[in-house]
Amino acid sequence: MINEGETGGKNFSELAIKYSKDYLGKIQTMPKVPVRGLSDFSVWYTPGVAAVSMEIAKDKDLAYDMTWKWNTVAIVTDGTRVLGLGNVGPEASLPVMEGKGLIFKYLGGVDAIPIPINVHDKEQIVNVVKAIEPAFGGVNLEDIESPKCFYLLETLRNEMNIPVWHDDQLGTAGATLAGLLNALKITGRNERDTKIVIVGSGAANIATIKLFEAAGFDIGNIVAVDSHGVLNPERDDMDVLMKTNPWKYDLGLRTNKKRITGEIKDAMEGADVLIAASKPGPGVIKGDWIKKMEKRAIVFALANPVPEIWPSEAKENGAEIVGTGRSDFPNQVNNSLVFPGVFRGALDARVRKINEPMIVRASKELALFAEEKGISEKYIIPTMEEWEVFPRVAAAIADEGVKENQARIRMSKEEYYDRAKKIISGNRGMIEKMMDQGLIKKVK
Repeated sequence: MINEGETGGKNFSELAIKYSKDYLGKIQTMPKVPVRGLSDFSVWYTPGVAAVSMEIAKDKDLAYDMTWKWNTVAIVTDGTRVLGLGNVGPEASLPVMEGKGLIFKYLGGVDAIPIPINVHDKEQIVNVVKAIEPAFGGVNLEDIESPKCFYLLETLRNEMNIPVWHDDQLGTAGATLAGLLNALKITGRNERDTKIVIVGSGAANIATIKLFEAAGFDIGNIVAVDSHGVLNPERDDMDVLMKTNPWKYDLGLRTNKKRITGEIKDAMEGADVLIAASKPGPGVIKGDWIKKMEKRAIVFALANPVPEIWPSEAKENGAEIVGTGRSDFPNQVNNSLVFPGVFRGALDARVRKINEPMIVRASKELALFAEEKGISEKYIIPTMEEWEVFPRVAAAIADEGVKENQARIRMSKEEYYDRAKKIISGNRGMIEKMMDQGLIKKVK
């Protein structure tokens, strides 16, 4: 018997290996200036380029106006937590980082450069990322193990003058918030009274809890569960967590105001919402546990490649709305809906930092886009094919960046939107024209 979605997953894997060999990678750099003869190089390179360097030497911010810095992001990873594969190393992370770069370009019009690094000590990673700051307008941290990723995001956010983002934390949290806001509307709930169970206490879910709090949810109504059971102040390992993972320790003190103890099934009893981002299933979440939730339950089973519970089983046992991390089921809760627009807006406003109020604003814009089209139990969040949502997210981030006093370039929301739409549609059109003309070849 073949489980839901299994054949598609196998086919995609086979095609990915074949095409990666045929195309020799997914992205490349290309000139954006005309080259008609040797005299052009005298402008773009020596001797003419020296004048550009001298101008930037007088005012380093001119690098935004005279080089690629205005539109370029570094995708930095040490390869210690790649997708669901774990610590496969920086070389094996490169195909994933290339894929990220492709999405950045096609959906956000952003030039993103993969930089897997053979450095794993957190202080050394900080030094490497800070050292490359002059070349980039932003940094996207990717696939770095927990709890190291929390330290890196917190430290680099505070010590760099360009936006630093960790997509496994912030992107996933932003998409989850957007989907949940619409799911609450459909099921008649509100942020303050909703009881939420979070299964898995890694990078994505810790950031999700913090973002929910920033969005107005009562953190005391959130119960987090990890591999050791329900997180609560009396748990035996809290003293250890205080030293090894202060971010989880903090949530252990402030969540779960009813002081529930036990395992996943104990936490789920009477809950309105389940958000799981733990380990691939099925069987991590049992159908009988869904039955213990409140009526009209909301279930997000976000593990890849196989969700913690199949959507059909969750629905058979009482869930009204089910989201997963996969594109072959309704309601794909995916960070790719967030980061292209977020960085488009962050770069256009030249923000110094992307903070939680800005991410909440982006999530609400995502939710609003879907609501305007007509939300239902099978459509609570836009899909990646609805490219029109990305300029809207960009404008929301940029506009909130102005309000948060993080923006170097201050424009109206409408001006940010027009700029983002022009850049994104222009890049999509360029890629599509290259495909039509055979400059991007079709491999059989």
